[in-house]
Amino acid sequence: RNFFTKRTKELKPAVQSAPGWKLFGKVPPRENLPKDSKIIQQEYEARTGRMYKPPPPSARRKNIEFEPLSTTALILEDRPANLPAKSVEEALRHRQEYDEMVAEAKKREIKEAHKRKKIMRERFKQEENIASAMVIWVNEILPNWEGMRATRRVRELWWQGLPPSVRGKVWSLAVGNELNITPELYEIFLSRAKERWKSFSETSSENDIEDAGASVADREASLELIKLDISRTFPSLYIFQKGGPYHDLLHSVLGAYTCYRPDVGYVQGMSFIAAVLILNLEEADAFIAFANLLNKPCQLAFFRVDHSMMLKYFAAFEVFFEENLPKLFLHFKSYSLTPDIYLIDWIFTLYSKSLPLDLACRVWDVFCRDGEEFLFRTGLGILRLYEDILLQMDFIHIAQFLTKLPEDITSEKLFSCIAAIQMQNSNKKWAQVFASLMKDNKEGDKNHSPAPKS
Repeated sequence: RNFFTKRTKELKPAVQSAPGWKLFGKVPPRENLPKDSKIIQQEYEARTGRMYKPPPPSARRKNIEFEPLSTTALILEDRPANLPAKSVEEALRHRQEYDEMVAEAKKREIKEAHKRKKIMRERFKQEENIASAMVIWVNEILPNWEGMRATRRVRELWWQGLPPSVRGKVWSLAVGNELNITPELYEIFLSRAKERWKSFSETSSENDIEDAGASVADREASLELIKLDISRTFPSLYIFQKGGPYHDLLHSVLGAYTCYRPDVGYVQGMSFIAAVLILNLEEADAFIAFANLLNKPCQLAFFRVDHSMMLKYFAAFEVFFEENLPKLFLHFKSYSLTPDIYLIDWIFTLYSKSLPLDLACRVWDVFCRDGEEFLFRTGLGILRLYEDILLQMDFIHIAQFLTKLPEDITSEKLFSCIAAIQMQNSNKKWAQVFASLMKDNKEGDKNHSPAPKS
C-alpha cells in the first residue's frame, strides 16, 4: 500500500540536488519563484544607486495605464552566474533600450485608445441619428407615405440609411405589390412546393430531376437546387444553414416562389435576396416583396438569363463608366475586361453577397428609392473607390479583386464615391440612355458600341 508514498519521498531529494544539471556544467535551478518585473526594476535601480519611488496613487492612472510585460523587463536582469557579467556600458545600453521599448509601447497604447474612443464616439453618434430618424419615420413619414415619399426632405433622410426597425416596412411600401399577392396565395404555393419536395424524395430519381430541370416548361424541378444553395447563403452568420433558425423559412420562401414562377424557377443568387428580406420582414411579407422585386425589368432580365437585355444593361453601364471614370474605362478596355465579369454577381445578389451585410442593406435602401439605376451607380461607386488600385492591376487580378471585395469597406467611403457618380450622359439620364440603346438595337444601327449617339 505504501509503495507509491515511499517512492515519492525517495525521489524528492534527487530532484532538489539535480545532478543532471552539474554534468553539463550548469547550476541547479533556483528554489525561489520567478521575480516580478517591478521587483527586477527595483533591484536594478537599487544597484545603480537610484532609490525606487513608487508613483503616487493619483498619478497611477489619468487616461492610460501601461504595465510593461515581464518579458519586456528581462533585458534589465543580470546574466546567470555561469555567464560573464554585464559591463557598465552594456547595462546602461540595456536600460536605454528598455526605456525606448516602454516609450514605444506607451505610444501604441495611447494611439489605440484614441482610435477606440473615436470609434465609440462615431457609434454613439450613429445610434443617436438612427433613434431620431426612427421617430421621424414612424410619426411623420409612414402615416403619410404617399404624400411624403417623393419630398426632398424624405429623399435626403432616405439616403442616410433607414433605421433597422422601419427598414422592412419602407422596403415593402417602396417595392409595392403590383402582382397583388396575398398571404393566402403564399400558403397555396408553399403547400405545392412541399408536395413536390415530398414527391421528389419518394419517387423521383436523380436522372428524372435532371430531365425535368432541363425542361423549360417545368422549372419547378429546380426546387432541388434550393437545398444546395441555402447552405452557401451567408455562411458566416450560421443562421440559414441546416439546423439554423432561418433555414426552414428561407427554404419555404424560395420553394413557394419557384412554384409561383415556374417560368423563372430557382436561379443561384436568389437565396441571398430572399435571406435579406427574411431578416427584415415577416415570412409572408418577405415572399410578397421577393416576388415583386424579381418582377422588376432588370431582375427579370437577369434571372431569366435574357442575354439580349443583359447586354443592353451592360452597354448602358459602360456609357456612364466612360463618362465618370475615363482612365479606368480605357484600362479595362485594354484588357478586354467586360462588365459581365463582375456585374453579374453584383446584380444577381443585389450586392448582398459582395458587400458587408449592413452596407448591402444601405444600398438596398436607396435601390428601393431610385430603382435599377442605383444598382449600376453603386457598381460605378465601387470602381471609383478602388480606381487607383485597379489601374495597377492586370486582367486576372482585377477580376479576382472585384469578385471578392475587401471586407473593410465602409459605408461612408462607398456612399461618398457613389454620390460623386453623375448618372447623366450628353444631358441624358439612365432611362433615356437605356431607351436609346433599345431603339438603336431594334433599328440594327448599333451592335457593339455601348454609347448612344448624341
